[in-house]
Amino acid sequence: MTGEVKNAYPEAKLIAPVEVVDRLKDLKFDGAWGRDSPTTSYGFEDEVHMLIIFNILMIDPLDRQIKACFFSGFKNKDVAFLHVESKVLIEADLLFNLPATEQYSKSSSTPNLPFIRGLSPTSWFHPRMIWSLGVNKEAMRQDARTVASWDFEKIIPCHGDVIEADGKKAWESVYKFYLED
Repeated sequence: MTGEVKNAYPEAKLIAPVEVVDRLKDLKFDGAWGRDSPTTSYGFEDEVHMLIIFNILMIDPLDRQIKACFFSGFKNKDVAFLHVESKVLIEADLLFNLPATEQYSKSSSTPNLPFIRGLSPTSWFHPRMIWSLGVNKEAMRQDARTVASWDFEKIIPCHGDVIEADGKKAWESVYKFYLED
């Protein structure tokens, strides 16, 4: 599917974590988080129109004000994005807000899976799960602090309902073990 989107938008840049780049050898990537220098500018930092498909970012110059933070110390090698103007954080596996009632609202399936249905920023388990997914605690600490330094109110997670308000408070709750001195 990513190849089809790239073909439909040939001017778009294809950037992903190095693990994805290595796995999808049939696609030409314009950048790889985790391989490129941390100071690499991909061209979307000031201007971007983006489409995220399966943890891959497709970039086409149009809009403004996107920040990105690659979590190299996270088991899933995820990236957090901030749209500065709207104060919206977009992320995939870095924070969950379950049950996913919005995602399942038009489905006959239930979002209430027994083990994970209560995995939300206020749960006791969530910060501990995130701690366990940190394969490099110092890198996680640095990246969690980078995101915590951003000004955001809303979080759009890949897993669960949108956090419409107090998103920064939710982030700080989930990443509290990394944010402690």
